[in-house]
Amino acid sequence: MTSFASIPWLIVNKKRSNLVERHYFHIADHPVCIEWEDASQDFMQLLPSFSVFADQKVPAAKLLFTLTVDNSLRPVEGRKKVRSFDTGNGDTVVYQLPDGGYQYIIRDIYDRDCCLLVCNADFSECRCALNGDRVMQSFGLNDALMLVYAFAGSFHDTLLIHASTIMKDGWGYPFIAQSGTGKSTHSSLWIKHIADCELMNDDNPIIRMIDGAPFIYGSPWSGKTPCYRNVKARLGAVTRIDRALQNSIDKESPVQAFASLLPACSSMKWDSIIYNNLCDTITRIIETTPIYTLHCLPDEEAAQICHKTIAR
Repeated sequence: MTSFASIPWLIVNKKRSNLVERHYFHIADHPVCIEWEDASQDFMQLLPSFSVFADQKVPAAKLLFTLTVDNSLRPVEGRKKVRSFDTGNGDTVVYQLPDGGYQYIIRDIYDRDCCLLVCNADFSECRCALNGDRVMQSFGLNDALMLVYAFAGSFHDTLLIHASTIMKDGWGYPFIAQSGTGKSTHSSLWIKHIADCELMNDDNPIIRMIDGAPFIYGSPWSGKTPCYRNVKARLGAVTRIDRALQNSIDKESPVQAFASLLPACSSMKWDSIIYNNLCDTITRIIETTPIYTLHCLPDEEAAQICHKTIAR
C-alpha cells in the first residue's frame, strides 16, 4: 500500500500545465470553486454528482471555499496528529498544522491513501492531491469536498447532516438516526403511502439558517442512493427514528432536541471555533423548528402517524 505518511508524496502526474481550469458550483446557494492545476485531464469525470450544481458564471457572492487539485502537493512539515476517525467508507487521519489549519489523509475501505488535503483554519482555501486509479481519486475528491463543505459551512450558519429527507408541499422533513436504523426505509414508506412526496436526498442534505429561518437543500452527496438534486425547501421538522414494537411519536424538549440533532451533524469537537459555530446553529434551528422522536415499526402506520404529526 502506498502511504502519504510514509513517503514525501507519490507524484501521480509530474507533467503539469501552466493552465488552471476553474469550475464553479452552487451548493445550498453557497458558491464554491474547484481548480485543477493540470487542465489536461478531465477531472469533472471524477465528480458526476456535481453536474446539476454546476454554474460556469463567476459568482458575484463571496465563495464559501476554493479547493485546488494540485498533484504536486506534499505533506506539511511540523504537523501534529489529532486523531483518526472512521467515516464508514474508510479511515481519515487528521493533523493540526502550525498555522492553525488542518491536513487530512483520506483512505478508502481497503486502507489505501486516496487523497491528501490541506486546509487553512476556516477552510476557505484548500488544496488536495489525488492518488491511485480513477475510482480511488473520485472517492478521495468527493470525501475531501464533503469535509471542506461541512467545516467551511460552519462559519456561515450551514450544517451538513446525516439524514434521509422527504420534500412535500414546499417543506423538507429530514429523518435522522444511527446508520442502519431505518432512515431510508421510513422515507420510502412516505413515498409509497403519502401523496406528492419526493426524495430530496438520502444521506447528506444541508440545512441553512437564512434571515432567521431554516431551509434544507439537496446536495452532491447522497450515500448509496443516487439522489443528487439542486432543490430547496423550508425546514418543516426533524424526526429521529427509533425502532420500537409499536408506533408512537413524541415532541422533544429543547435539551432532548439538541442531544438528538448534534450527532447527526458533521463536526470536529476538538476545534472549539467550529464546534461552537455548530452548536450555535443547532440552537437556532431548535428555536424555530420542532424536533420529534418517532418510535416505530417499518410499516405504513408509522409513516401515516409521522406525517399527520409533523406535516405543515
